[in-house]
Amino acid sequence: MKDSMEIIVQSEAGLGGAVDALIHFAEGRKKIALSGDLGAGKTAFVKAFCRRLKVEGNVTSPTFALVNEYVFLGENGREQSIHHLDLYRLKSVDEALDIGIENYLDDGYYCLIEWPEIILGLLPDDTVFVKIESQEDERRRFLFTNDFYSIS
Repeated sequence: MKDSMEIIVQSEAGLGGAVDALIHFAEGRKKIALSGDLGAGKTAFVKAFCRRLKVEGNVTSPTFALVNEYVFLGENGREQSIHHLDLYRLKSVDEALDIGIENYLDDGYYCLIEWPEIILGLLPDDTVFVKIESQEDERRRFLFTNDFYSIS
């Protein structure tokens, strides 16, 4: 298992390549924590991730709902879920526990978490951390790692 991987995406059209790289890097791990400044492209990345897995329907930011759930057909032909969490508005770990965060972290489905910093202590050991940084023009730098502190 690699410790980290970096990829530069030239435009939003190239996000599919970043998703493929993440899936390869993750090696089957399904808890993915997304960090980056406002406007860095976290939600756009989640949308590309959902497109890659052929989620039907609209993928939107769960900023106010906190959690969105999407469904896709897995390789076995069975419905699978993707949990998309946006923890930006949470003020404490207790608020995360109140929304049942453990349920999303403990199941076998994909869980993509924007603004994960408030729940670092709750994340499973096999979480993949993604840092997204805006570069010049529309380019984005993606860093995939197994350790949050190597991206902070």
